[in-house]
Amino acid sequence: MKFLLTILTTVLTINFAVAQQGTLKGNVTDKATGEAVIGAVVFIKGTAKGTSTDYEGNYSLTLDQGTHTVAVTFLSYKPSENPGVTIKPGQPTTLNIQLEDNSTELNVVEVVATRQTNTDLALMQDLRQSEIVVSGVSGEQIAKSLDRDAAAVVRRIPGVTVMNDKYIMIRGLSERYNTVMLNDALAPSTEPDSRAFSFDILPTSVLDRILVFKSGSPELPGEFGGGVIKVYTKNFASENTTSFGITGGYRSGTTFKTINTQQGSNTDFLGFDTNTRALPTSFPSHLNNVGGESLITAAKQLKNDWAFNTKSAAPDLRLSFGLTRRFFVGNTEASNLTALSYSNTSQLQNVNRYRYTYNEAEQKTNLIEYSYSDTESSRNARVGLISNWAFRLNNSNKIEFRNLFNQMGQSQVIARTGQEVQGKSVDVQNFSQRYESRTVYSGQLQGTHDADDDRTTYTWTAGYNYSNRNEPSYKRIRSQRNIDSNEPFRWVIPQNSATTFDAGRFDSEMKENTVLASGQIERRFTAKDTVAENQPKLRAGFYAENKNRNFEARWMSYIISDPGQFNRNLLTSPLGQLFTSENISTSGFSMAEGTNPTDRYDASSLLVAGYLGGNLPVNDQLNLSGGLRVEFNEQQLSTSKYGGGKTEVNNPITSILPSLNATYNITDRTLLRGGYSISVNRPEFRELAPFTYYDFQLNAEIRGNENLKTATIHNTDLRFEFYPNPTEILSVGVFYKYFKNPIEIYSIPASGNPIYQPKNASNAQSYGIETEIRKSFLNLSNRSLIQNMSLVLNASLIESKVDLGAESEGQERNRAMYGQSPFIVNAGLYFNDEARDLQVNMLYNVIGKRIFTVGDDQAPTVYEMPRNVLDLSVTKGIGKHLELKAGIQDLLNQKVILMQDSNRDTKINSQDDDFTNYKRGSYTTLGINYKF
Repeated sequence: MKFLLTILTTVLTINFAVAQQGTLKGNVTDKATGEAVIGAVVFIKGTAKGTSTDYEGNYSLTLDQGTHTVAVTFLSYKPSENPGVTIKPGQPTTLNIQLEDNSTELNVVEVVATRQTNTDLALMQDLRQSEIVVSGVSGEQIAKSLDRDAAAVVRRIPGVTVMNDKYIMIRGLSERYNTVMLNDALAPSTEPDSRAFSFDILPTSVLDRILVFKSGSPELPGEFGGGVIKVYTKNFASENTTSFGITGGYRSGTTFKTINTQQGSNTDFLGFDTNTRALPTSFPSHLNNVGGESLITAAKQLKNDWAFNTKSAAPDLRLSFGLTRRFFVGNTEASNLTALSYSNTSQLQNVNRYRYTYNEAEQKTNLIEYSYSDTESSRNARVGLISNWAFRLNNSNKIEFRNLFNQMGQSQVIARTGQEVQGKSVDVQNFSQRYESRTVYSGQLQGTHDADDDRTTYTWTAGYNYSNRNEPSYKRIRSQRNIDSNEPFRWVIPQNSATTFDAGRFDSEMKENTVLASGQIERRFTAKDTVAENQPKLRAGFYAENKNRNFEARWMSYIISDPGQFNRNLLTSPLGQLFTSENISTSGFSMAEGTNPTDRYDASSLLVAGYLGGNLPVNDQLNLSGGLRVEFNEQQLSTSKYGGGKTEVNNPITSILPSLNATYNITDRTLLRGGYSISVNRPEFRELAPFTYYDFQLNAEIRGNENLKTATIHNTDLRFEFYPNPTEILSVGVFYKYFKNPIEIYSIPASGNPIYQPKNASNAQSYGIETEIRKSFLNLSNRSLIQNMSLVLNASLIESKVDLGAESEGQERNRAMYGQSPFIVNAGLYFNDEARDLQVNMLYNVIGKRIFTVGDDQAPTVYEMPRNVLDLSVTKGIGKHLELKAGIQDLLNQKVILMQDSNRDTKINSQDDDFTNYKRGSYTTLGINYKF
């Protein structure tokens, strides 16, 4: 907060200082018509001082006293020069300028162009002209940051936070309440456990803009609570270019340090495994169908790859290649944008983890049950390809074909040391090895067609999404010895049945296929190129989607073959020698299956929606929009039960979703915007499946619930917006949401590891206030250093309450919603010197404490604490083709801290205890981009 106060104090000080100078102001109009000329460039001849006119044609410049020559230029008008303009200190000077049409000097041509959508100016126009409450970030602003992917970019949008560097929360609501659209089609899910789109798969090089719609409308999906996120990738190429970039990264605490690595496949560096870790093809489909010597024979088929290697972590590497081409196929203008990206990175984190039991004497939970020190070594590889094709058949018809492909792989080794105290009194050395690969493809064919009357537009989209998540051979093993002794550690091997954490192996794969189609017709009651920002419009459309998912998991573990013959000396063997072929025998180890009937499921979801809506300007000031959307959704899931039989889920539901939005233009630069809508939140496949998953890091179990119901949400928004000029905004808004049957995470009372399960709460509320400021310093000083600076600041204050209802056994019935942050602050100070081709940017982010895991009578709630993040980046152009980019992310490198509310008062102070803490490490990058 001190950082923000410093910025605001600086702004106020500069405002006071410039009062000693004079101000030149006025307006620029068309001499023939008297209409305002928007975007005309007003500058002082012979200097770098200048500005542009706003939506009313007005301008203002702060200048030193003296006599100046004022020049004005704008496309299709004759340049205007006004010498002898005198500026007096502390006094305004008014100069109104009329521009003459330059049409006599221009030939009549038909201009065919593509609207530029990735600039700050274009974004501001979109936000101002929007019929609903929306926030966003432009491609131009993205380019100024060091953000490498979309997950980092969206942190800059008001009310948005990021969980686990991947998943998006809007207005403090978890990822389940947000719908993601990729170029106007629903994005594929990348996670089996939640409805979440992993934003880290989208590199910033392919992003055109990102918009977050926070109120509902008929043409938007009806399933949202926080908002609808639309990610637009680049499409049309304006010129032929070829670019190449290479970036190196140094992470403190990781680079050149020793990390643990797996015995993986030779394609790990490309983000996938060539079945090296998979079960052998001849391995039995279920070990319960095998016995005796056949079971030992099967166990010998498994690779002895439990030992891990060590190596020095090399600097991170990122490569990018871009190609844009504009050409003609006959009379059809065609465009292609192709971007190929590759990254290979490492991260080493030293994580401290604790768990506590109840202290009767102090009446709080602070007696240490265990304390672990985890060394987490991760290696990540990603290959990304985007190939977008566009064909302009003529001025009224265009076809676009968009393709997005990402292949990602993560290899992780966790080496855990520590002590388990209560009831055990042992030192521990535990290990886990995990590999995960993700494949995502999204393809869309879209057409846009304008009728001859220039008042009707038809759009249609057909799409296909594919998502695959493969997790082969997730291995976990524990060892122990008497506490504080010098005894050798002994491996913990189960005797009779498999467990998920003792010499266990877990394999899973998720495949999801989605086909979709949508269409819309928009009828305008004035011409398309009318100057009116909001025209009378009528829209009707549909959306249809069929999604199918197959999920299958299998787990097993080594066991002692025969306790009577077992050679106990094996329990002190080195990890790499423990499960050799010689030790798989009647006097050594065998295998046991632990897979349950519920560990696989098949699921499908059919969504069919139709809507009718429109926009109605009541008068020059008031504009109404809205309509009705009807969605039919049928979720089906099939899985097996213990003891035979099937669990069949079939949830057909029709949702009636009205919406109404109003915009009142107080002046040409200020407006008041309000909206009301009803939306829904549906259970996800994984939440409906009665499947249990063990989380090694949390040391907890995650369960599904086939009895979940669809939640209903009432959304209300009110926002004031002020646009001082085309690139600046000041907005203040409030919102309120009421949830009926919200899906919340519950803690299930258990004697062993914590168990978490989604259930329907009775109701919940979320409300808050948010503000956004985008301010240029151009008119605050005559110094170019100040004139080249701008400020972006947004902040949110949020409160939420959930009533868990009768299901709140063993835990507080009323609490904040899971994952909700009470405040969010993003700030950016930008310096852009176009004459020197130099950019320097400083970005800041902080969020308030939020629930990380919910508590019960046995384990208190755990909160993620606020953490200040400061990023610095510098970009320097050298000539026309070369660009250097350097920066430091997470400059402060503050600890990530999870705190347990030991005394259960919902406040975190000195009476509470650490649950987890670690440092991510500051990240320094240096890159070069060359454009041919």
